[in-house]
Amino acid sequence: MKILYFHQHFSTPAGSTGTRSYEMAKALVEAGHEVTMICGNYHGGVTGLSGSFQKGKRVGMVDGIRVVELELAYSNYQSFLKRSLIFLGFAIRSIAIALRDSCDLIIATSTPLTAGLPGIFARWLQKKRFVFEVRDLWPELPKEMGVITNPVILGMLSFLEWVSYHSAHSCIGLSPGIVKGIKKRSRRGLPITMIPNGCDFELFYDNGIKPLRPAGVDERDFMAVFTGTHGIANGLDAVIDAAEVIKQRYRRDIKFVFIGDGRLKDRLRNDAKRKKLDNCIFLDPVPKGQLVSYMKGANIGLMILADIPAFYYGTSPNKFFDYLSVGLPVLNNYHGWLAEMIKKFGFGYSVEPGNADSFADALEDAADQPEKLKQMSSMSKKTGQRLFDRKKLAVKFVTWIEETEENK
Repeated sequence: MKILYFHQHFSTPAGSTGTRSYEMAKALVEAGHEVTMICGNYHGGVTGLSGSFQKGKRVGMVDGIRVVELELAYSNYQSFLKRSLIFLGFAIRSIAIALRDSCDLIIATSTPLTAGLPGIFARWLQKKRFVFEVRDLWPELPKEMGVITNPVILGMLSFLEWVSYHSAHSCIGLSPGIVKGIKKRSRRGLPITMIPNGCDFELFYDNGIKPLRPAGVDERDFMAVFTGTHGIANGLDAVIDAAEVIKQRYRRDIKFVFIGDGRLKDRLRNDAKRKKLDNCIFLDPVPKGQLVSYMKGANIGLMILADIPAFYYGTSPNKFFDYLSVGLPVLNNYHGWLAEMIKKFGFGYSVEPGNADSFADALEDAADQPEKLKQMSSMSKKTGQRLFDRKKLAVKFVTWIEETEENK
């Protein structure tokens, strides 16, 4: 099949963001399909293309994938209005590409929800096949977070969600809650499957990558690492609060390392400085290869989100699966399917949201019981291998695409 794949935030492993679309597109190419990836220019992402843009885009082959990168620079530091305009600009240009291209199938992946627009237009105007992959439930998440409060905008997004699901020939959800949300809003009989984010064992099990710790973390220290976006949704004040409790308990051997970027990073860093939390170390985003080194140097991975019910079953965070890839025990601070999994398989701790003392207790327990932590590390690897091997999930992705197209 000739496939047009739309993902505004596409990146190869050379970037410091998620690579799911890269892995899935590669799997489609390896299965004999011709894939063109349409993307924007994402802060933290690396598309694999270089050189100047010509007429607002640049085009090239990246690991068998034809990549079309539109000159639309997006960053989490931009204002809500600026980001919204970039989303809209990407959608408009993507619609034009979808209507011009003689493809057999369109795959569109959110976020944002406007990513589905090229599939909607191509399906109804040209009868093209459309698969919609849903990474977050819109507008439920921004509504609960308070990011969008205007009822008119929320109504428009709700309508777009409904149209996206009713236009798609099949859907892929990344978590149990997302699949449930799609079923609730879509037509009866729509083929839907769950394919979560996965563990990249090829990258994370590279024996040539040595453990790395930043300045300020000694070899004997217990290192808790957070990797990813420092934004409103991530609720990283919970880590600052726990770090403050740890310091008050005179545990100088427990250190918190934040790796990533986001709109709240400067504020979080300033809060830690104001509270004299020398146990908090902030690092800039790093490529996946270097990130693996820091993870291998850590003792536990922090899976932190704001206490918002829509997150409980409606997210599939990349960092969680990265932690499993390297065999890190996980400390999780919100309810939902990941917390349930941690408890079921015993590869970490799940603490109550907003409870800094419980957070600190879990870290002290982990730091003081190396044998227990070693067992959790083993279970982390085994869980990732058994349930979330990205290569197996990529095969499932390709099989789903092929079978739903065969049964059309």
